[in-house]
Amino acid sequence: MSHSRPRHSRAELDALDKAALVELILRLEGQTAKNSQNSSQPPSSDGLKKPAPKSERGSSERKSGGQAGHEGHTLDVVAAPDALVVHPVTICAHCAADLQAVGVCSVEKRQVLDLPEVALRITEHRSERKRCPACGQTSQAAFPMAVTQPTQYGARIRAQMVYFHSAQFIPLARTAAVLHDLYGQMVSEATIVAAVAEAAQSVEAVTEAVRAYLVATAAVVHVDETGARVAGKLHWLHSAGNAHATLYAIHPKRGSDGMDALGVLPDRRGWCVHDGWKAYGKYAVRHALCNAHHLRELTFIHEQYQQHWAADVRHWLCRIKTSVERARQTGHTTLPGDQTAYFQLRYDRLLDAADYELSARHLTSAHPLKNNPPANLLKRLRQQHAQVLAFMHDFSAPFDNNAAERDIRMVKVQQKISGGFRTLSGAQTFCTLRSYLSTARKNGQSALHVLVQALRADPFFPPCLLSTAE
Repeated sequence: MSHSRPRHSRAELDALDKAALVELILRLEGQTAKNSQNSSQPPSSDGLKKPAPKSERGSSERKSGGQAGHEGHTLDVVAAPDALVVHPVTICAHCAADLQAVGVCSVEKRQVLDLPEVALRITEHRSERKRCPACGQTSQAAFPMAVTQPTQYGARIRAQMVYFHSAQFIPLARTAAVLHDLYGQMVSEATIVAAVAEAAQSVEAVTEAVRAYLVATAAVVHVDETGARVAGKLHWLHSAGNAHATLYAIHPKRGSDGMDALGVLPDRRGWCVHDGWKAYGKYAVRHALCNAHHLRELTFIHEQYQQHWAADVRHWLCRIKTSVERARQTGHTTLPGDQTAYFQLRYDRLLDAADYELSARHLTSAHPLKNNPPANLLKRLRQQHAQVLAFMHDFSAPFDNNAAERDIRMVKVQQKISGGFRTLSGAQTFCTLRSYLSTARKNGQSALHVLVQALRADPFFPPCLLSTAE
């Protein structure tokens, strides 16, 4: 009976076993070494072993505290107060003489800012009926369009229901408790849900205008995505926004299906900043990568793999960023050509040095590691250098994607409070309202005020959206 020869020698098998062991060790060490300072993990994942703070900002020549020209937010004395309380002097504090008939020589003023007693105001509408003496028919005056029920809540208190629940993320039962404590009025959870749904329906035209604006605008658009639980299953909340508008949408998929559903990237051609997630690559936008992510990854590579090139590249990216900021502050829109060429040349040489260091440490792309963070990051920095350094070549492209992370932050707060959404329709309603509220805030509007407008069927349209809404 013949025996087939083994495919690998014993030495080769030992080498494969060692490679697999090295891969497992490095992978596990990498997982335990990651934190919010050297990866994209949120600070909440650090637990009790929080790393020492490491600011990405360099030292500043400015002193701490308010800067010259800062307006401040202290309480100002009001020229015409709503109420005046006079405290008279009737007896001399020194000799007990009677001062009631003595004239006042001066006064010292102190003002107290407080709320008046809050109570619901009930307005009764009476529609008159009259019988015509000429024809004998009865005519009745019309009620205002918003007055449809024998008893109902007005726009202001319903706006507060929506504000507490959807803007401040207070759960339904606690929202009802807050309203009872404030106004002495019991409100059902169903009433709050109905107010939220009505507000979301009223602002749908605004969110559609936001979508059209983010597609067409020449301003940079920041995009990002984050996980969210809907009916116990993982979904993905996608966001797109800039300094004037924000749009959210939720979808079961993280990739291009979810991005297509958001409706911005498929037709946009201007600058888009993102974190380098591969699904973004299919869109014909002007790509700029978030360098805040790169700084954290470079920190991790330097700390975990002792790769000195990672610290050098990190330092160089920060130096380019500082030069760009100084040039922008002096009114320039681009760096001098020779300075740009020098920055690019030095960047390329640092990556060449990285190749040598990786090879010396046997961490090149040929290494048996399937997940090779140093080589993978170096490959991205080299192949996508134009997207990494977009902020250097065009000052309109930002250094990072922090604007998108700020847009998503409040969504993460909602998830920490509630844990997720019970239904997909509830999640979609949340996205619609948050798009409206975030856009209003970016345009200097009070969330409570714009919710009153929405519940009066006259939602707030920012000036940047009016041209797209027409």
